[in-house]
Amino acid sequence: MIRISALPRALVGMVLAAGLAAPATAQIYKGETAGVGDPVHTMFVSFVNQARKSDVQIQVNAGQTLTKSMLNGAKGELAFFSAVPSLVPLMQAGEAMYAPISDAPELAENLRAILGFQAGAYHPVTLDGSGIESWQDIEGKTVFTGPPAGSASATSEALIRAITGFEPNEDYTAVRLSWGEGDDALSDGKIDIMIRPAEVGSANIEQFGLSGRFRLLSIPAEAAQQEETRRIFGEPGRGMTSFDGTLYKGQLTEGEITALGFYQFIGTHEGMPEDVVYEVTKAFWENLDEVQGSAQFLREVTPETAFVGVNVPLHPGALRYYDEAGFEIPAGLRSDG
Repeated sequence: MIRISALPRALVGMVLAAGLAAPATAQIYKGETAGVGDPVHTMFVSFVNQARKSDVQIQVNAGQTLTKSMLNGAKGELAFFSAVPSLVPLMQAGEAMYAPISDAPELAENLRAILGFQAGAYHPVTLDGSGIESWQDIEGKTVFTGPPAGSASATSEALIRAITGFEPNEDYTAVRLSWGEGDDALSDGKIDIMIRPAEVGSANIEQFGLSGRFRLLSIPAEAAQQEETRRIFGEPGRGMTSFDGTLYKGQLTEGEITALGFYQFIGTHEGMPEDVVYEVTKAFWENLDEVQGSAQFLREVTPETAFVGVNVPLHPGALRYYDEAGFEIPAGLRSDG
């Protein structure tokens, strides 16, 4: 039997990862995030890796529906979780997927944030030969808009509505599958187009150019100025972004791609010990070079972007670190509890 207490500290995390028992005095905190390959997962794992440097161990349960993770986090059943800003007002109002949960508004008051980041952009992907070269060409087609649960499918359908006026299952067939099933369905020709949130430069998007050609639909300038489209851009955790179309091999749309960007934050709850949150926040920012080197999109994570997308108060432990480190903190993110 291996005694973890006898191992060098640097090896403790490796032993825990191997599934061996930790000593009774060591606490392992629960964490939940999205599926492997998702930028939200990548960011969360990077956060967990840095937390380990402060001797805070987080057990990651991946592939979760973040609407549920946020609810469980607000209940105090999770210590850390990936959070979606656009879901916060829904929980606060007890609307949409939170309507059946009578205490959702009260639970929302327990949500606290550690840091925010731009996770990526919604990529409307169609293969060469689909007959889709513009948003108007979606009419009569089969569109994968996202998983059955969660906010991505509703966002994708709202974006199509804002740009074209098309309604799901009236003007086009909306298909809801898991992300992996959606990727496979597009590759197999079972759907005509998929709208896939992913980090800019994602391998999940790049794969469609490895054996053929594909097209990303850019949001037209005139559509971007429409009131409904601007409303979507202005929602919590949303914003307009752009990137060079040549970033992806085999991508057919020329020039800059204008897209709906999305932001997320690492969340916790008000009952988490202040010292624990302080230590994990400090470890993350003191190892920022390692974070930025773990994925291309994480190079955009800087002290200047620490609070993008954050729309709940910072946890007091995180706030203490930011004050000590001299971060400029928006007034609305301060709280006494």
